[in-house]
Amino acid sequence: MGQRVVVVGGGYGGASLARRLDEHVEVVLVEPKDAFVHASAALRVVVDPAWEERVFLPLDRLLTHGRVVHDWARLVTDGRVHLSAGEAIDADVLVLATGTGYPFPAKFLEDRTDLAQARLARLRADLERCERVMIVGGGPVGLELAGELTAAVPGLGVTVVDREPDVLMAGDYLPELRTTVREQLAARGVDFVLGAPLGYLPMQDVGLYAPFSVETTAGTRIDAQMWFRAYGSRAQTDYLDTRLASLRHYDGTLPVTEHLTVRGYDRLFAIGDISDVRESKRASAAMDHAEVVATNVLDVLAGRAPSATYTPARERIVLPLGPEGGASQLEGEHGRVVVGPVQTSEIKGRDLFSTAIAELFNR
Repeated sequence: MGQRVVVVGGGYGGASLARRLDEHVEVVLVEPKDAFVHASAALRVVVDPAWEERVFLPLDRLLTHGRVVHDWARLVTDGRVHLSAGEAIDADVLVLATGTGYPFPAKFLEDRTDLAQARLARLRADLERCERVMIVGGGPVGLELAGELTAAVPGLGVTVVDREPDVLMAGDYLPELRTTVREQLAARGVDFVLGAPLGYLPMQDVGLYAPFSVETTAGTRIDAQMWFRAYGSRAQTDYLDTRLASLRHYDGTLPVTEHLTVRGYDRLFAIGDISDVRESKRASAAMDHAEVVATNVLDVLAGRAPSATYTPARERIVLPLGPEGGASQLEGEHGRVVVGPVQTSEIKGRDLFSTAIAELFNR
């Protein structure tokens, strides 16, 4: 067709979309990392280095006809992407899929796989010296990390701290889900310090061995040798020019239509975590966005109005606590249901969707 689609961001949504469009148009995927990072398995690789080959997937087999540009988008305007090397790429249609930033080890700052793996190796070595670790944040990430640590390192003390009175308070979750997750972790010796925030954070970086003591504002003292921050995600949209940046919400997300175009723009789309679709920021949702936008991009390039719309599914969560534990909130025949470790392990816990993701990248 002689028309170019530029996709900024090679995460779940961006990579899926680039793959879907590769046979139809010229696709340029802009992604600074040298490999796709399977974030849904990132907490498993903290305790098991054998998972590194399932977490870091090179992008060289993703596209057959298009190309991947390993660089940062420094400035994005409507229809043009300016790269850090001074190059600019023009687009007939532009799709923004840059996701959210999140603290290590749930996500990685490093663009090079070898550097990310080196940091993980240091974390594992330091973890062997720890008697207790502290996780600040009782949401899905913090609880999953607690599950991975206690499943892989029996006897390791883990303390989960959250200002809320219970875990999983930031989502539309059933009380039964909170109860079973908390009970499974408590049975492994996890301590919960809930209902008051920390008065101050440890001085050292996360994932490093360095003994410390902290207190909550209620006066509870916690002693540990390593800590992790499991809160603080924010949409990565700082590269937008002034006009586009003015559209952002307080959390950095962009307003989108039911067709996932950025409001006020016909050839600019935003998918995944940076869209303001009110749903939990799941990999599966980003990939569903990609399916809708693939249709709409081809419509726009053919001179048609977008024909596909996106409707968020009801909230669900599959929360593994190591390979054999966990709980999930799913849609049942008569409404929402909570299932336990056996079903959660079958759905996600053992494989963490790594087989399906590897197929996307022809691995």
